[in-house]
Amino acid sequence: MSTLGKADRQALLRARAEQFAKIILVNLRREFPNHISHLMSGPGDLPNRPKDVYPAFYGCLDWHSCVEMHWAVVRLLRTASDQVPATEIRAVLDEHLTAENIAVETRSFNEFSKHARPYAWGWLHMLHHELSTWDDPDARRWAANLTPLTETITDAFVSWLPKATYPDRQGAHFNSAFGLSRALPHARALTDQGEPALLTAISDAAHRWFDNDIDYQAHREPGGADFLSPALCEAELMSNLFSPTEFTHWFDRFLPDLANSGLFTPAIVSDDSDGQIAHLHGLNLSRAWCLLRLAAALPPTDVRLADMHVATAAHALPELDLTSGTDYMVEHWLAAYAVLLLT
Repeated sequence: MSTLGKADRQALLRARAEQFAKIILVNLRREFPNHISHLMSGPGDLPNRPKDVYPAFYGCLDWHSCVEMHWAVVRLLRTASDQVPATEIRAVLDEHLTAENIAVETRSFNEFSKHARPYAWGWLHMLHHELSTWDDPDARRWAANLTPLTETITDAFVSWLPKATYPDRQGAHFNSAFGLSRALPHARALTDQGEPALLTAISDAAHRWFDNDIDYQAHREPGGADFLSPALCEAELMSNLFSPTEFTHWFDRFLPDLANSGLFTPAIVSDDSDGQIAHLHGLNLSRAWCLLRLAAALPPTDVRLADMHVATAAHALPELDLTSGTDYMVEHWLAAYAVLLLT
């Protein structure tokens, strides 16, 4: 049976990195069609075009997809530089991640829209973390330019999380666990710099929401427009916040019958042109990523590991060739999940 070990993922990345990068670059510069979120405060209070409001993240149909696709192309440039059009990638990032563009993006975040919370917020932190931890002069410059927007969203996170009495357990953008997980690496980096507020807010909220979850009803998944598994995203987040022993005990209570939960059966996608149905492609890739992360968090002797690795491959392998040549409803975002899985 196929599995996706580290060497397998590296080989798949080498084989597909150029394809991923090319479709990402096309989409980062594609302004239309565009699903722009804008709260109108009066007649005519609407931007003429997306670039006027989001000069950095105007592509990929919507803001959150554009942010995650920027992360994906940076990740490819960092991890597979010999397989991707590096000069073109750097040119696009130079074009988008300027100090001037990010100043407009920051004003727009404050004035027009808070975007998909916490999904978009988490991906913006992931992009900043990718840039700020890379020993590359261009990356350091892009990270510095991005800092005002990242700090604004950090403040929004810290303000919002203590007031969020309940988590959102859905399988799309408002899922609480996935957004917090994406922000967690940058939160830890900030803590190392003497700024623990974001990490404290994330940890406090996650433990408050999820510590006592038991016997999760995962058989109710998936929903018809899911690109995330609420069950697996929650478990993946908590694997980063508990000690290994604590996590194993929590996971045993949370999904006591994982093999029969339905989470090992890939979702069926019937129509790539339907933006909501097409989300299920992402569900298969994000489930695969979660299962890999969870397998790494469990003891190496855990009897569940073999089935988890088989399920990872079953979910992921059919999806990797669908990031391009399908429909824009798939192409404007799916490569980000492929890169997340393979790197």
